[in-house]
Amino acid sequence: MKKIGFLSFGHWSEAPYSATRSASDVLLQSIDLAVAAEQLGLDGAYFRVHHFARQLSSPFPLLAAVGARTSRIEIGTGVIDMRYENPLYMVEDAGAADLISGGRLQLGISRGSPQQVIEGWRHFGYAPRDGQTDADMGRHHAEVFLQLLQGEGFAKPNPSPMFPNPPGLLRLEPHSQGLRERIWWGSASDATAIWAAEKGMNLQSSTLKADETGEPFHVQQARQIRVYKKAWQAAGHAHAPRVSVSRSIFALTNQEDHDYFGRGDSSDHVGIIDNMRAVFGRSYAAEPDVLIEQLKADEAIAEADTLLLTVPNQLGVAYNAHVLESILTHVAPALGWR
Repeated sequence: MKKIGFLSFGHWSEAPYSATRSASDVLLQSIDLAVAAEQLGLDGAYFRVHHFARQLSSPFPLLAAVGARTSRIEIGTGVIDMRYENPLYMVEDAGAADLISGGRLQLGISRGSPQQVIEGWRHFGYAPRDGQTDADMGRHHAEVFLQLLQGEGFAKPNPSPMFPNPPGLLRLEPHSQGLRERIWWGSASDATAIWAAEKGMNLQSSTLKADETGEPFHVQQARQIRVYKKAWQAAGHAHAPRVSVSRSIFALTNQEDHDYFGRGDSSDHVGIIDNMRAVFGRSYAAEPDVLIEQLKADEAIAEADTLLLTVPNQLGVAYNAHVLESILTHVAPALGWR
């Protein structure tokens, strides 16, 4: 068995083909798609987070709303850019969203992806310390966040408080027990995967990775996962880790599928992103029997316990539900995912 979820990029535009023509459309349709995915039997609903863009930027209201409308499905992000985050405020938001969902939050965080604006985190009031990079700052924010999620008191109580205090130092509230073990780190390199393992975070590996060997994307990603698992074991954590990979996978089952995805390029690409040479994983689009054989050869999917299917959210809830149902019905059983 493999957990299968969807990952929405949350775009909106006024283009004629777009079913998401406003921020309201994206938010409300994201909730509706999560509800539909749960009804189909999917395991997770995950959302990308980007600032200064016509995409989802403030995840916690959306996560809380999805949690209130669903009862079983995991709810997560892929990923929150920690360069922009106040870790203390984030602990409160995450705790509230997790409690509303009944402990189903799977929170993906990272040092961040390329930005829409120059040093956008400065507009949020953050800057690296002397001698550090913005990536260092993002990892530091993450470490503070992880420490606070432990729920230990650290703040000295006011001797004349507005409300009675429990004894001892105070922690941030609301505290959600167990959320610390459901934090994921979005990693693009072997080194940051090892760091995530040492910090006790689950691993998210997306559709791009630092090109460290020149091998096919799925081979490099599978090696990254194995390196991560080895580092986790060496760190001696008490619980087992989880690993997710993201893929664009489309089973061509009708004419509409062929019209949208039947002519796409299905090979890896190499390019430069954030001054890093990166390999971008291929998309999969074929008739189900062909798709099954192609996916059998994907080493990274085999190494991961969770697969996130990227969805073209601008095509609307009904079509995306069809895309997800096609994978669950025509592909997943033959690969042992269901």
